[in-house]
Amino acid sequence: MRSALFSAENLEKESQQPGMRLQNSKMLKIELNGEAMARVGSMVAYQGQVQFQALGSGGIGKFIKQRLTGEGVPLMKVSGHGDVFLADFAKDVHVIDLEPGDALSINGSSVLAFDSTLQYDIKMVGGAGFASSSGLFNCVFTGHGRIAVTTKGTPVVLNVDAPTYVDPQAAVCWSANLQTGYHRAEQLGLGTLLGRSTGEAFTMSFAGQGFVVVQPSEEPPVAGSGSQQQGGMLGGLLQ
Repeated sequence: MRSALFSAENLEKESQQPGMRLQNSKMLKIELNGEAMARVGSMVAYQGQVQFQALGSGGIGKFIKQRLTGEGVPLMKVSGHGDVFLADFAKDVHVIDLEPGDALSINGSSVLAFDSTLQYDIKMVGGAGFASSSGLFNCVFTGHGRIAVTTKGTPVVLNVDAPTYVDPQAAVCWSANLQTGYHRAEQLGLGTLLGRSTGEAFTMSFAGQGFVVVQPSEEPPVAGSGSQQQGGMLGGLLQ
């Protein structure tokens, strides 16, 4: 049987070292010898003795935070010995190595998988208040290990050496040491009062020394997420 489908670039990539690596630009391969964490529903194939266990958002504390904020990562623990292939709607996959002392803030929707040696927490973007219905909360990863993130299209990595502003839905991840806030990009005026809008009411602001990864696509806001969901759920808890 002959076909370009069976060319070397499409064959499974083998390695002698366990861990995660790119199978191709759209697919992650984890050569599993122990355990790793992955987004629920991201497995497209596996070989060997592998078990999958749903974890919600990674523990009761993070589960409560996710219910309050609308952010977080729906996780499953992948354990055993074998090869696991992960993908997320054919988005581009990128692998980042975190070293001790590193901290990376990332939108939960962009997390594909990470080593179980990493820790993460859900934190509020500084200065966000109730300015926007999305992007108020993000996941901050620390520790030593690898994390795989996804982007819709080829991203740009901006060096923050001047005040930087990014659409909240296009911001994938950034240096956790940056000062973040929200900036009103659209000026209030008669046009706004009459219902005319640029569609860019708020942007995230970044200052300090670091980087921001921006994808060429805006993730659609999740219905009921962000400040509206937070306000409703907090109100319910306070009643």
